[in-house]
Amino acid sequence: MTNPDWRVFYTRRDLPRPQTADPLIDTLWDLDDWLDDHKILDATPYLISPDGRYDTDLNEYFTTELAGSPEDTQRAHASDLKLWLNFLWRSRGRKDWRHATPEDRAAYKQWRTADPRGPHIDWTTWDREVASVNSFYKWAVNPRRKYAAENPILQRESRARDAHGRRGGGLTPAEASHTGPRKEVVWLTPHMYRTWRDVGLLGLTSEGLADPSFRGRFAARNGTYCDLMIRTGLRLCEQTSLSVFELPHPVPGKQNVRTWLPWRIAKWGSARWVYLPASSLKAVWDYVEMERAEAIEDARDAGVYDRIRDPLIITDRAKPFVVVEGERLTVDQLGHAERRRLLIDTPDGLEPAALWINENGLPSKGSCWQEAFKTANKRTRRLRLGVRAHPHALRHSYAVITLEQLWRGHIQDLAEMNPAQRRTHQMIFGDPLNWVRLRLGHRSVTTTLRYLHALQELELETRLALIPNDWEPTGVDSDESTPGTDSDLEVLSR
Repeated sequence: MTNPDWRVFYTRRDLPRPQTADPLIDTLWDLDDWLDDHKILDATPYLISPDGRYDTDLNEYFTTELAGSPEDTQRAHASDLKLWLNFLWRSRGRKDWRHATPEDRAAYKQWRTADPRGPHIDWTTWDREVASVNSFYKWAVNPRRKYAAENPILQRESRARDAHGRRGGGLTPAEASHTGPRKEVVWLTPHMYRTWRDVGLLGLTSEGLADPSFRGRFAARNGTYCDLMIRTGLRLCEQTSLSVFELPHPVPGKQNVRTWLPWRIAKWGSARWVYLPASSLKAVWDYVEMERAEAIEDARDAGVYDRIRDPLIITDRAKPFVVVEGERLTVDQLGHAERRRLLIDTPDGLEPAALWINENGLPSKGSCWQEAFKTANKRTRRLRLGVRAHPHALRHSYAVITLEQLWRGHIQDLAEMNPAQRRTHQMIFGDPLNWVRLRLGHRSVTTTLRYLHALQELELETRLALIPNDWEPTGVDSDESTPGTDSDLEVLSR
């Protein structure tokens, strides 16, 4: 009996061998060798059809095009593709994905968004699904492969702009909604963030006291991780894959110390300088020298690092490189999965090169941090604090607050200059919006513009908050703090 749906699975080595005397199982059970021969990493998704088939053309997309992408990205693409393939199977007469047409895609849109019997997804979800399926078909119709006859996603010229405001060119899905509401930028003021961190992650009470019922062994680590995220704007996948070689040492007298984010772990290859505030950098080094060191020592005693399959070992910390299949590679040439196998040979024994490790002394994964956010949100919800966060909310917070600070300083500087000086200032320091774009690793300034929209909406929201309910000018309590005001912004900038 076959399963009625397409299903997503994930590769994994060292699976237990079935307890059977069947010689066929012995013949087929060379999975690890097969994965090694094809250079397929653990946790790579693959799809199995409802009739139990492994489509080699389809699954090649995950082992080539998406190889090295963050696990969350691969999982999202697999999930979106599964939905599309299930629709073709159930509602379009078991049609093969290779022969899908724009008419099939139009029927799918009707089902997903408007059909009374359908799921009625919102436009944000639809746009993401369109982007995932379009990415797959752009790969599949490439002349070098020609796996599919055509891309069922209709295309149009992209209206995205580059850093200089010019049209970026190229094609983009014409079936993206463009009619749905602009996705709200969820961000936290410094006060809101501190409340969420202290109560949700660090286990304090709402009064700032220790909570005896809290059982968070790695609370300090989690707090430090999130502090770094909101102060740098790093994505979850980027920050999680940092190694100790990307952690700079504090520089006396410098408020910010920069480090280079390599293209192999930067989403979409957006390698860039990342600026670490001195206070956050100190906290990370405290974590390295205490919590991280203790976890590594426990893992050594338990023989954890000796059991790592196919490790990449750096023999000289001063010259961080490894040899992979005869090729010498530096740390910044290694991707997410390779870094999880990366160890440093020290006088005390092996230790992971990963900056962020879990309670077992092994490199952490994105799922570990997602769970930390969920646990913190459950705690703040239980205490009815009305504040929650997710990784991208911290990135949004960095963007909105940094943009606000830069615009204020930019406008103040320009106000004191004559026209010639203003031109010189613009040439040297550029546009605050573009500076934030570079820090976030956005390919188009259009993406960064949503944070400017958030500031514009905040201004209106703040003005409305100044109007009393009875429309009488009774004044405003000066102790009240509105989102984005000077008091909050100054605290975060310290």
